[in-house]
Amino acid sequence: MKPILADKSILIVEDYPAMRKAIRNMLYTLDADLITETDNGENALLAMSKTSFDVVLCDYNLGTGKNGQQVLEEARAQKLISYGCVFIIIAAEQSASMVLGAMDSKPDEYLAKPFNAQQLFVRLERNLTRKTLLQTIEKEVERGNLSQAIQQCEKLLAGNHKKIRTHLLKMRAELATLVGDFVTGRRIYSEILQERDLPWARLGLGVIDFQTGDFGGATSHFEDLLRAHPLFLEGYDWLSKVYEAEDKLQEVQEVVNQAVDLSPQSILRQKKLAETADKNGNLELAEKAYKAAVSLGKHSIYKSCSDFTNLAKLYTKKHAADDALKTLAHMRHEYLNDPEAELRATTLEAELHQNSGDVEKAGLCLQKALALHRQLAGDTPKDLQLDIARGCFLQNKAGQAEAILDGLIKTHIDDEQFMDDVRHMQSSVGMENHSEDLIEKTKRALVATNNKGVALYKQGKFKEAMALFEKAGASMPDNKTIIINMLKIILHDLKVSGIDEEKLLRAQALFKKARQIHIDGQKLGVLQMEFSNLLRQYHEGAKV
Repeated sequence: MKPILADKSILIVEDYPAMRKAIRNMLYTLDADLITETDNGENALLAMSKTSFDVVLCDYNLGTGKNGQQVLEEARAQKLISYGCVFIIIAAEQSASMVLGAMDSKPDEYLAKPFNAQQLFVRLERNLTRKTLLQTIEKEVERGNLSQAIQQCEKLLAGNHKKIRTHLLKMRAELATLVGDFVTGRRIYSEILQERDLPWARLGLGVIDFQTGDFGGATSHFEDLLRAHPLFLEGYDWLSKVYEAEDKLQEVQEVVNQAVDLSPQSILRQKKLAETADKNGNLELAEKAYKAAVSLGKHSIYKSCSDFTNLAKLYTKKHAADDALKTLAHMRHEYLNDPEAELRATTLEAELHQNSGDVEKAGLCLQKALALHRQLAGDTPKDLQLDIARGCFLQNKAGQAEAILDGLIKTHIDDEQFMDDVRHMQSSVGMENHSEDLIEKTKRALVATNNKGVALYKQGKFKEAMALFEKAGASMPDNKTIIINMLKIILHDLKVSGIDEEKLLRAQALFKKARQIHIDGQKLGVLQMEFSNLLRQYHEGAKV
């Protein structure tokens, strides 16, 4: 066997000493000499924070604490592993739910115990070769240089790389979709399907239909995909997105529930199922899923104090105040000295005391909640602000409620799903349609600002247009439409007036903000492609 591991740094994560020794001995036969060993997830993450590993071999079942799937999810979220790192999950258990759960986190490989050095060698060689060749593309994608990423992809496709041809085609189609080149994306996926029935190619065609607004076509693609490949979990996720876009919440619930049945260890799907079932009034299913999210969150990067308060709020709907209070006590224990957790608990306690008729305690809790909200100084999550506004309405503090709602509506006016949450909250306190005037007024103001800014932009008055949107953005800092318009203006200014350091930094800051507020990937991809082309032209010009 070739010495593929010479000078490669390797991390073994395995709680069983004899197995660690067996894996280490296999690695020695492959000429590995830089080996680190850990026996649990926390120590593995600590090791990754100190060393940039080329290979991580992580057991799925690590005893108490994080499992291998959770280690991988956190390592990615905390950027403790680079794209070039080969991450292999190893497991002895072969139940369908466990395997699907492990694969759901998308490791580079899944290796079943027992295995030998030859099997390990084959997996490592395949992935190290692929990573080395594709690393240039991934680096450009990470930097937002989509034009260069596409060029690198085309260059490799033109070469004789038969072993990674399918990976390259997949990346090229995904990049095309990301930058809005749907013709190229559709062509590549269709050509792949003529050769082999690969589920990700079927998925890609459905995603393109979804991105172009053809929900009927997307539904058909995703349903066909799941009939042919019922264990392909991403298909359920995308089908639920289509149903959600069509406001078919019962169908969303059914599809997400199917995915949860297949892979119950997915905390994000459990959260989605809980929220959807809650909205649909299926409190039993919602309770089960909320409890699962709380349990799975104990060792997960996706742990959130909102999981506890969502469960507690569900208990209030079931008139189980004692269970709600126990859940809040559990949350406080898990989130000691956490201001958001304390604010969530106090806000809900105000409503519980109000419901029980203890007006004095309810008032004190609401006062405390409002003080904590002020201390968070703009960092209070929007769903929690809505809960505080609800509490104010319930205690006849309409002025404070209106002030919170005014800020929420102005900031999130282009988030129709959240506007529905605002409407639902108003209905729950007997004030149906109360916010419609403010919502419509804010929409009209945003349209007027947008029209005025676009007019200035078309007249070549870039500074004036940017100043107008910046002023609007001061009162609506997370408004997606404003951020997109500012990006369009600065990119056009860079084209017309040329690149300078200040504009470049401003554009990069806007892209960062756009990612933080989760602007649609396809909209952002088109702009990133444009920015990437400008940078490439600038650098090429500087070399001449």
